[in-house]
Amino acid sequence: MTKSGKKYLLFSIIAVVLIIIVVLVVKKSKSKEAQKVSVEKVEKRTLIQTVSANGQIEPAVNVKISPYISGEVVNLYVKEGDYVTKGQKLAKIDPKIYISAYQQSKASTETAKANQANMKAKLSEAQAQFIKAQLDYNRSEKLWKSNVISASDYDAAKANFSVAKSTVKGTEESYKASQFQVKNAEAQLQQAEDNLNRTTIYAPNNGTVSQLNVEVGERVTGASQFSSGTEIMSIANLDVMEATVEVNENDIVQVALNDTAIIEVDAYLDHPFKGIVTQIATSANTTGTSVDQVTNFDVKIRILKSSYTDLIKPKNPIPSPFRPGMSATVDIQTQRADNVLSVPIQAVTTRSTEKKVALPNSEKRAREKMKENKTTTAKEDVAQAKTQEYVFLYDNGVAKLQKVKTGIQNNMYIEILEGLKAGQEVITAPYELVSKKLKNGEEVKKVSQKELFSSH
Repeated sequence: MTKSGKKYLLFSIIAVVLIIIVVLVVKKSKSKEAQKVSVEKVEKRTLIQTVSANGQIEPAVNVKISPYISGEVVNLYVKEGDYVTKGQKLAKIDPKIYISAYQQSKASTETAKANQANMKAKLSEAQAQFIKAQLDYNRSEKLWKSNVISASDYDAAKANFSVAKSTVKGTEESYKASQFQVKNAEAQLQQAEDNLNRTTIYAPNNGTVSQLNVEVGERVTGASQFSSGTEIMSIANLDVMEATVEVNENDIVQVALNDTAIIEVDAYLDHPFKGIVTQIATSANTTGTSVDQVTNFDVKIRILKSSYTDLIKPKNPIPSPFRPGMSATVDIQTQRADNVLSVPIQAVTTRSTEKKVALPNSEKRAREKMKENKTTTAKEDVAQAKTQEYVFLYDNGVAKLQKVKTGIQNNMYIEILEGLKAGQEVITAPYELVSKKLKNGEEVKKVSQKELFSSH
């Protein structure tokens, strides 16, 4: 071999070695660039979709007691927290002025009755005089026609008859007036008696004094058509309790009557309670300004007694472990799907795609007017962005983008209606990689969650 041939062979060997080194370096660098990911299998699960809301525990029946009459509270027979029965005495308002008004009304009634009796006697007298005058008139008329008496005697008898007739009518009207006066006096007496009786306030139903708002010596105002009066106290039936929560306007459309709810009360964190949706408000509660306005709807959830019977103390007269105003967190179960394919929520991501659509001629012409030197065509295609749900399948070290259709979800998993089969592995973490950075066909390395999130 010539010297130049040996030199050429040497360069060729060096070139091959360099190529091999470059290939190995590239492969090694690629393997170093493979993203570490965590995966989970597609499995069948039972999913319960919930709507969460916060609120307070309140009695289902809470009667606010206000007096019918005004005055000073001179006695309170109960204190807050006491259990009372229907008809039990609760409070006393100073009755002095109402006793006086009752006595005056009673005297006026007796006077009116005496006047009525007097007018009745006068009516009887007038009726007797009328009968006598009528007989005298009839007799005089016969005698006058027989020319036995003079015309003047006849006229006198006729006049007496007319006067007696008028007297009866006038006395009858006076007697009717006296009857009305008696009825009016009796009505005033009844009102005075009612007001006197109302100075003592009684329990309208069984329950617990949940709130006491006045003290002895305070003045209270009676209820009227313009005011509900001073609220003295509230009596609640603690045997039936409910959670009143506010549900956001975006979630309220999912809530329905009789939906089951799981209730957590701050005072009993390790004891979940069960409830049923019994009422959904039709009008919203709006708070905040027009910029940060929040719209919520009140939802009432009856707490099932069977879920807290173990907390009821037999000797305690209050039949509930709850107190009005306790804070509560509620998960309303709106939908349920049994034995359905599902994946962790974080495995599902969205990607935007472009779809060609034809603009209507009217919109196309409007756009053409804004552009110069453009030739009119029958159709014009434009791109519209469309968001689609995907997961990344783990396939022998490669991430493969897979289109899916999802259903309901709970706090951890989401239902897969189309696109996946049981047993397939989907990439679930890290979240930022799945949601933004990972691309179809990209090389990945499957590792455990512990290795993935361990700090180096």
